[in-house]
Amino acid sequence: MSKKGLKYQIKSLAWLIISLYFIMNFFVSAYKIPTGSMERSLRVGDMLLVNKFVYGFRTPDWFGIPFTQIGFDIPWVKLPMFKEPKKGDVVVFKPPHEPELYYVKRCVGTSGDVIEIKDKVLFVNGKPFDDFYKTLENDESNPAESPNSMFVDKYIYPKGGIPRFGPRIYKDFTGNRDNFGPVTVPEGKYFMMGDNRDNSSDSRYWGFVPEDNIVGKPIMVYFSLDPEVPMTNLFQKIVWDRIGFFIR
Repeated sequence: MSKKGLKYQIKSLAWLIISLYFIMNFFVSAYKIPTGSMERSLRVGDMLLVNKFVYGFRTPDWFGIPFTQIGFDIPWVKLPMFKEPKKGDVVVFKPPHEPELYYVKRCVGTSGDVIEIKDKVLFVNGKPFDDFYKTLENDESNPAESPNSMFVDKYIYPKGGIPRFGPRIYKDFTGNRDNFGPVTVPEGKYFMMGDNRDNSSDSRYWGFVPEDNIVGKPIMVYFSLDPEVPMTNLFQKIVWDRIGFFIR
């Protein structure tokens, strides 16, 4: 290969990396589902394409070498939303108690909504909201294997006895997993829950999600791997019928 040809290829590769970095930071990003908290809609091993533009453009909060951990945090701003998350939307966001991580949950409450759970039935403004509810006997994914997951204790605590999952818990929340509230969602905040509510760390435990923490809306599953199948059986490990699944 000539020197000129090599220079052209290096330049093309550099532009490709810069373009991918720009697209992934400003418009569309890829995320992986580490736990079963959204089972029925999303499964462990699903890899999602997320529209980061629809809920308001957010500048990157990190700068460094693409596809590596070499970099540093930078100041960021978020522009007004083109569209606000509505009840029923699946949303990617940064949880208030762990803003360095990304969670995927369903929005069940927006500003002014009254949230209450009675014997596992979710009520929003006094009406049942159970279209997406899913019960699984056990979420067997190991949280120690994923930095993006958090252990959810399976014990049922008496009303007013929600345990701490870290240094903070929302001081006004009283109740437990199956009986909770009522609480009113403040202005500019959202109440998020997993579809698999018996195995989900969500707004019942760590509070409302501020508007600035909203990252984007998942569009589709672009790839999926079965965590129970070893990598040596790659063809069987790929969950083919999940590829191209549009998220609702």
